[in-house]
Amino acid sequence: MTDTPHFPLAAVVGADALKLALCLTAIDPKIGGVLIEGPRGMAKSTLARGVADLLASGQFVTLPLGATEERLVGTLDLDAALGEGRASFSPGVLAKADGGVLYVDEVNLLPDHLVDLLLDVAASGVNQVERDGISHRHPARFVLIGTMNPEEGELRPQLLDRFGLNVALSGQTLPEQRGQIIRRRLAFDADPDAFCQHWAAAQQALKDRCEWARGSLARIDLDDTSLAAITERCFAAGVDGLRADLVWLRAARAHAAWRGASAIEEQDIDAVADFALRHRRRDPPPGQSPAASQSDNPPPASNAEHAQSEGQWGQMPAQTVATGARRDVPSWPKKP
Repeated sequence: MTDTPHFPLAAVVGADALKLALCLTAIDPKIGGVLIEGPRGMAKSTLARGVADLLASGQFVTLPLGATEERLVGTLDLDAALGEGRASFSPGVLAKADGGVLYVDEVNLLPDHLVDLLLDVAASGVNQVERDGISHRHPARFVLIGTMNPEEGELRPQLLDRFGLNVALSGQTLPEQRGQIIRRRLAFDADPDAFCQHWAAAQQALKDRCEWARGSLARIDLDDTSLAAITERCFAAGVDGLRADLVWLRAARAHAAWRGASAIEEQDIDAVADFALRHRRRDPPPGQSPAASQSDNPPPASNAEHAQSEGQWGQMPAQTVATGARRDVPSWPKKP
């Protein structure tokens, strides 16, 4: 964690789908992280850094491009082990990211074996280093956020599948939003402390909402009805394996918690469908109508719809929810 001010997530203009996906992984890191696709200059690192503020530790660690395996997993000092009878471990990036966010920019340019290793640890929450019969284990639980520009190379499908959620950013930002982005960036650069103070209440409300949702996860069942609906739609989308089903179910539960609901509903399943299927969708199975596999990929909103949705990410229509003994759900902050 650093004392250097950084741009608050609550102040980011637009990118509503990505902000929602990032909050869901902060609520339940077992979803498996987020892979962000998009061109340069789309504030991907700003958004990723903002997620660290939603976690208890606030830790944000970047894996540099060109990092070696030792830099990633850490090293064992064999001389110390032989001379002192104990393993001397020098922590790597995975150890430093424990409890926070691990940000991997241009993950598609990393060697495949490093991506494999990274995703293994992200899934298990444990890093084990072995060398010449000596081993060391340590916890490595973090929110994994990777970015890539598809124009610079693709990830193998096997690696794509292991990222929980996938969101694509468009470089076509509406003129009104572009102006807001520039104005806020100039205000931040001129006086970072004052800018962060201005957005402190909204940022704290966002953090409180994520913390409350994280605490309510265990009270929301991963029920059979929701699972049946998800498995049917995964089959219709022709996805390989079962990871999509599990990720989708976890993300739907996180979305229910985000809304303050006590159970997964159809709107939660729909809200995260494209996050879970975008990088896994394949041709429909034999006998399945192609239209069915497209049902989880709605057409893009018009410019007017997109502009109207700015600032409303994560909000859902009012509805009746069964009452019970629970805390009041913190309301979504209005922009100052």
